[in-house]
Amino acid sequence: MVLSALVVVGVWFGCVATSPTGEGVIVIGSDTMLELNRRLAAGFMRTHPGDKVEVEGGGSGTGIQALIEGREVISAASRPMSSPEVAAIHDRFGTLGVRFLIAQDALSVWVNEANPVRDLSLDQLRGIFAGSIDDWSNVGGAVLEITVIVRPPNSGTHRFFRDHVLGGAPYAPHATTLTTTRAVLSGVAEDPAAIGYGGHAYFLEGVVPIAVDGVAPTLEEVGRGRYPLTRYLAFYTTEPPIGLASQFIDWCLSTEGQRVVAEVGYMPLWKN
Repeated sequence: MVLSALVVVGVWFGCVATSPTGEGVIVIGSDTMLELNRRLAAGFMRTHPGDKVEVEGGGSGTGIQALIEGREVISAASRPMSSPEVAAIHDRFGTLGVRFLIAQDALSVWVNEANPVRDLSLDQLRGIFAGSIDDWSNVGGAVLEITVIVRPPNSGTHRFFRDHVLGGAPYAPHATTLTTTRAVLSGVAEDPAAIGYGGHAYFLEGVVPIAVDGVAPTLEEVGRGRYPLTRYLAFYTTEPPIGLASQFIDWCLSTEGQRVVAEVGYMPLWKN
């Protein structure tokens, strides 16, 4: 069973993903999507008085695990589901899960603004985050030992970066793990030797996103298909939802919802 077996849809029908009380919808998962999901929920509830959408973080793995455990939620994920996760859903529900693409993201690599390095190749990133390159002087910077900051394993960003940059290999043993994207940004801002990564929409003074293979992490480059760490942000359900969950996802894919995607700082699926 592989990821391609997942159904990707824009029209849905079937089962419901609501809160346990039946009074609303719960969206749980990706830290990268947390602010986006909060803004989407707020926008939806403004136009649907009386309806309730709750948003929780915890990481992509947490949201997907909630689906596997049978919680009636919408899982927010910044990475595709793995084959074992799809298999677990199939074993419990007899389905392969349903994926709803919500936005695109330029997964950004950040350095401290005092660091003169502004461009790294994928090979150099692989060396830094795997541990074979441990000093900035090896990649055009000052003589300074590199501080590697990563997200925890339940993070979709952790897994996406590991799979697409490290080729599935482990991170450097000396890497520092910080729980949230904002914590990673703070860690890079406080340490001139630090490097970290996270969603394009996040920003903190003192931190600079660098180019990868000569391509800046901008939404324009995402739209051109040039930035090498482009990814989709998505919602998952075990089956095609109905009711309030369907209405919420439909709104997220509407002109209004995609306008929120752009306002937060991610790439909408189509131009408004």
